[in-house]
Amino acid sequence: MVSTTVTTKRKARDTSVALKIGMAVSGILFVLFILMHMYGNLKMFAGAQAYNDYAEHLRTFGEPILPYEGLLWILRIVLLAALILHAYAAFSLWHKASSARGSKYVARRTLAQTYASRTMRWGGVILLLFIIFHILQFTTLTIQLGGNYLQMTPYDRMVVAFGEWYVWVIYLIAILALTMHVRHGVWSAMATLGGNKKRRQDTINLVAIFVAAIVLVGFMLPPTAILFGWIS
Repeated sequence: MVSTTVTTKRKARDTSVALKIGMAVSGILFVLFILMHMYGNLKMFAGAQAYNDYAEHLRTFGEPILPYEGLLWILRIVLLAALILHAYAAFSLWHKASSARGSKYVARRTLAQTYASRTMRWGGVILLLFIIFHILQFTTLTIQLGGNYLQMTPYDRMVVAFGEWYVWVIYLIAILALTMHVRHGVWSAMATLGGNKKRRQDTINLVAIFVAAIVLVGFMLPPTAILFGWIS
């Protein structure tokens, strides 16, 4: 009986570790994509030609080896797989934590959690809804705020969209949720993959805050510049 109990606990612990590693790896993929996407958005400051050329280059990258938009579809498939893994791991870990909530150890851990950790779940829901909205707005062009996107260049779509104050507010809320998610996610991923987090906790925390700050500033600069007429 004792051996069976120990084996069961060990398997549960190993499963939790595997789920955390899955979340860490998929989270790192998302952070890399986010930074790349942010870099592309910052090309708005280089003017319409530079931004439109960048948007077109993403679609023609690798031709003729890759088909038109081949790179984008590869990224979409990889990100979709990472999203499924990330969501599955997050839900599984949350379910395990909920099942063990009655223990005193877990109760003490819950009290010790940071604000970012406690809001990760809702932040993830906000981000999922925002991703759907973002795709409908700038990828499928189903949601057209500020004008007729079908008759515009990518640069003009950005300008007319963020010329509307409520679009700026929507994106601010989403980017704040993203910033909090990235800050906690980078810290958690580095702690999971980096061994003894107690010894490196200060460094890990500084890196997480730095990456989150870059994401917040980098993503909100172009919309803010458009809203105030600095980009037109």
